[in-house]
Amino acid sequence: MLLVQQIEVFYQHVIQVLKGVSLSISEGQIICLLGANGAGKSTTLKAISGLLAAEDGRVTDGNIEFQGRRIEHKLAHEIAGLGVIQVFEGRRVLEHLTVEENLRAGHIGDNRRIPAKLQTVYDLFPHLKNLTKKEAGWLSGGEQQMLVIGRGLMSEPKLMLLDEPSLGLSPILVKDIFSTIRKINQENKTSILLVEQNAARALELADFAYVMENGRIVMDGPAEKVRDNPDIKEFYLGLGEFGSRKSYKDVKHYKRRKRWL
Repeated sequence: MLLVQQIEVFYQHVIQVLKGVSLSISEGQIICLLGANGAGKSTTLKAISGLLAAEDGRVTDGNIEFQGRRIEHKLAHEIAGLGVIQVFEGRRVLEHLTVEENLRAGHIGDNRRIPAKLQTVYDLFPHLKNLTKKEAGWLSGGEQQMLVIGRGLMSEPKLMLLDEPSLGLSPILVKDIFSTIRKINQENKTSILLVEQNAARALELADFAYVMENGRIVMDGPAEKVRDNPDIKEFYLGLGEFGSRKSYKDVKHYKRRKRWL
């Protein structure tokens, strides 16, 4: 479905962020992309969705194919029209529009499909149905996260790129959001590329995982295998050699052996 091959990304023609990144997603898969802040995860999503240009960035080498079509130099709205939708981190709602107006803003295609699409979103997020006339800026963080995911679904995407969907949410809401992502994948047949700091949750949900450091993929494999890797346990999950949770001091001063390099 999606094939990213050896892409390099520069911002302002000077700052190189991605250094030969390759990954792939098959139809119906959930793939997670892990890495520390600044590793290049969000840039990878923007390269796929065509949103680099808004930040004076561009793919300078390599290629990106979606369902057999080269898309690395297509405009964002063209890529969205093919079925690739990105949901940004930070819950970027249109604050002065109502919930329903926000959802309608995500629609692509025949306007006669809008009522059915709205109903699909409300079935997935029943709480939003009670808030249709409320301005989005007054919603809670959890409600806004439901809204931006719902807005993305209004285009009936084939591939959804989710950037930190659990950021800033309570543990209960995090559980709900991840349950919803699984439901979107299974019931809507939507493939998912997930960037997520909550590595434990992401690896439970995903079929396959990639780990990024400094603009490169340094490890990949089935999510279960990645989860069992000693370095992943220690650095990303905060667990010791035998599964015990490490103290903050231990994690802070832990020097990664980086067996993957």
